[in-house]
Amino acid sequence: MADDTQNSRGKWGSKAAFIFAASGSAIGLGSIWRFPLFVGQNGGALFVFAYIIAVIFIGVTVLLAELLLGRHTEKNPVGAYTFLSSRSSWKWVGSMNVLSGTMVFSYYSVIAGWAAGYLYKTIAGAFKPMSGMSGEETWTASDQIFKSFAADPVQVLICLVAIIALTAFVISRGVKSGIERWSKILMPVLFALIIFLAIRSLTLPGAGVGIKFFLKPNFATFNPKVIFYAVGQAFFSLSLGAGTMITYGSYISKKQNMVSSAGWVAFSTTLIAILAGLIVFPTLFATPGIHPETFQADSGLMFQVLPITISKMPGGSIFGILFFILLLIAALTSTISMLEVPTSYLVDERNWKRSRATWLVGGFAFLIGIPSALSNGGVAFLTKLKFMMRMDLVFGNITLALGALMVCIFVGYVWKVKNALKEISHGNPDFKLAKVWIFCIRYLAPVVISVILISIILGIK
Repeated sequence: MADDTQNSRGKWGSKAAFIFAASGSAIGLGSIWRFPLFVGQNGGALFVFAYIIAVIFIGVTVLLAELLLGRHTEKNPVGAYTFLSSRSSWKWVGSMNVLSGTMVFSYYSVIAGWAAGYLYKTIAGAFKPMSGMSGEETWTASDQIFKSFAADPVQVLICLVAIIALTAFVISRGVKSGIERWSKILMPVLFALIIFLAIRSLTLPGAGVGIKFFLKPNFATFNPKVIFYAVGQAFFSLSLGAGTMITYGSYISKKQNMVSSAGWVAFSTTLIAILAGLIVFPTLFATPGIHPETFQADSGLMFQVLPITISKMPGGSIFGILFFILLLIAALTSTISMLEVPTSYLVDERNWKRSRATWLVGGFAFLIGIPSALSNGGVAFLTKLKFMMRMDLVFGNITLALGALMVCIFVGYVWKVKNALKEISHGNPDFKLAKVWIFCIRYLAPVVISVILISIILGIK
């Protein structure tokens, strides 16, 4: 294979390599940090139920469509739309994908930086004093540690620089030597660790209340906003609507079964999200004095809960170090995919060398990530504005939903489903769910996404 560290695009070495890389992109903090946060904010199990439905009928539909666009054209989002349509308007849809991915990368790297900071705190023994505290005291101490850390401009900016630099280093190495190598080794270890930690959380005294909150829906409390956030989370956790899966799909061999690959990515992402919830909520409800309103709007939920879990475990410090290493790696596999989108665009469309494109975009993302890094107590104005959460609303929900809607319209009506099915046939000559997928891509997904976007415009919450 040609040297993919320069202008050559590169290919995944195997189907497993793609699944690990794409799952790493999807899993990351989207499942481990963002999913439990939105569950806590949106009624517990009712959100979980809506999310699973959204993944099955909307998420997988759009995921497969994006992968098909990428593999068929072997291009980034801008190049893919331009290649398949003579209308210049579609080029701007691809450009929106690139912009969305870059913006999400900017504030997502802040959260990844928190993981790096907490790794250091665990190694330094910052959570050891919590082991002798009562439940309510433990929560208070953990909450204070997080808020103090997130409000320290020096610490959060150093962590932000470190994350972006690490991500840029991997991307500059190319597809096979960089992205694939990291993903194949580290993602299986992440699975093992998160399963172990979930089992430990489920055995805590009083964990049953948290399990009920997380897994038993109360449909009497239904609110339309649950559907909006569930579909938005499906897009975010599966890395949809920002061109990530179009770009990753462009590195896939024609021999691979795209349907099963998409299914494995969606399954692994959902599994990790559920396991993350089984860590967070049993731990929260097993801690005296903790109630749902405690975490209704707190972006640091995962970082407040994990120290509590670790402090209750024998050998918790050692396990905590391992977990935050893997949490950091999971975050990096996602930031890697986000940075790959604009990098691929500059390599494909502007004929830039990969290293130059990577470091330039990384530097730009750092600059626009500074306000997000300082909006959790670092700067009063940005904190009051809830800048990072607003960034997440706009680029983590709205533009992702709009990007996904455009994918549905393009594949369903511009490129045409017959061409998409022909692309599916490479590696999967007998697609038994073809009619279901056609209905979802042409009718169900566009209607649901459109309703969500209209509700945002009308200010329905």
